[in-house]
Amino acid sequence: MKIFNSYTNALETFVPHRAGIVTMYVCGPTVYNYIHIGNARPVVFFDTARRYFEYLGYSVKYASNFTDVDDQIIEKAREINENELQVAEFYINAFLNDVTSLGSKTDYIQPRVTQYMSQIIDYIAELIRLDYAYVVQGDVYFRVNKIAEYGQLSNRRIDDLISGSRVEINPLKESPLDFTLWKKTSGGISWESPFSTGRPGWHTECVAMIDDIFGEEIDIHGGGTDLMFPHHENEIAQSIASHAHPVARYWMHNGRLNLDGEKMSKSLGNFIMVKDLNKDLRGFRMFLLSTHYRSPINYSEEALDVYIKEWNRIEKTVQTLFHKLDLSDSFQLDVLVEDTALLRIVADFEEAMNQDFNTPNALTAMNQLLKVTNNYLRSSQDAYLLNQNLVIFVRLLSVLGLSIDLQKLSDEDKALFRNWEDARKNKDFAQADIYRQELVKKELL
Repeated sequence: MKIFNSYTNALETFVPHRAGIVTMYVCGPTVYNYIHIGNARPVVFFDTARRYFEYLGYSVKYASNFTDVDDQIIEKAREINENELQVAEFYINAFLNDVTSLGSKTDYIQPRVTQYMSQIIDYIAELIRLDYAYVVQGDVYFRVNKIAEYGQLSNRRIDDLISGSRVEINPLKESPLDFTLWKKTSGGISWESPFSTGRPGWHTECVAMIDDIFGEEIDIHGGGTDLMFPHHENEIAQSIASHAHPVARYWMHNGRLNLDGEKMSKSLGNFIMVKDLNKDLRGFRMFLLSTHYRSPINYSEEALDVYIKEWNRIEKTVQTLFHKLDLSDSFQLDVLVEDTALLRIVADFEEAMNQDFNTPNALTAMNQLLKVTNNYLRSSQDAYLLNQNLVIFVRLLSVLGLSIDLQKLSDEDKALFRNWEDARKNKDFAQADIYRQELVKKELL
């Protein structure tokens, strides 16, 4: 299996730190608002990556955080006259609802910054002890120039960053690139620390939580390309200082989702909330997976509608396959797959996913499976073959986070199907159409 490692800028063979186990951490949201469809891209992609590792038989330890203390949350709380923690709690629940609606799993480790404050303070204190950080009037800064590797992830040189810096000059800092680990504050929620009463800087939160949850260099750290600099670069710097490793063996970054060719941003006002996307979100998930995760993708309703139609075709075919097996009382999902054509499709699917999670090619394999399935439905009454077909469809769709609710038919519905089939065989097309309309009304066709 190959993964493109953003840290080395190379395609590398994936070898986990411990055999049979994959450790993953993905930067989560700052919870002051609902997520937009651009925020949905890492949610969908890294969930798909996790699912594929599990499909391959790995045990996956997956964590993604909630930044539940931040200036934006404090400002939101002031606007609506609420407590910051109440604001954060509301949007955490809203986020998890959106994650579920996108077909992604929520059974992962969900650390919150407010619950990890003692670990974060201890992490900062250790950096001070090691002389990688310094305290000035209650604020704590990290000494960037002590990290020779700084800039490797984002392909930046320290000298270039300093000469081209637009950072406002802060006379308290030794260098304009030194970033904040802790800030003294008198406004909003705060904590007591050996440095001052205040709250942590964003860049320390994730790396301190990773250190506490995993206790070692993890396999994969993920997020959007917009996080490469400065957030992930600063995480790496702190981890090198404290543990002599860059947090993760493999760094993975998904490309941006644009709206009409422009960056989608709450601050710019050009965004669509996931909760407001009145479309089949399984089709939207297919749309997100239709472009390789490292490439940018442009959203339009026309592009989305293509994949909604594609999803409808898949769903209809799988339902038809299931109903055919159910009508003959021969449905089962524990059959051994032996059919050559189906095994070839599985091999193509796995080959695509093994090449840096090439989901567009995986969807091409799914399209081939759709063609083979429809051909088998037309030409075969072999229940064993059709069950093999259903097994593969369910298995591969699950990897992509696409689910179909396969409900067994009631006796009444089975009778309706059989009446429809009999009418068609007898060329009683008027009656067949009546039965068909009833099946459509019940969403069985």
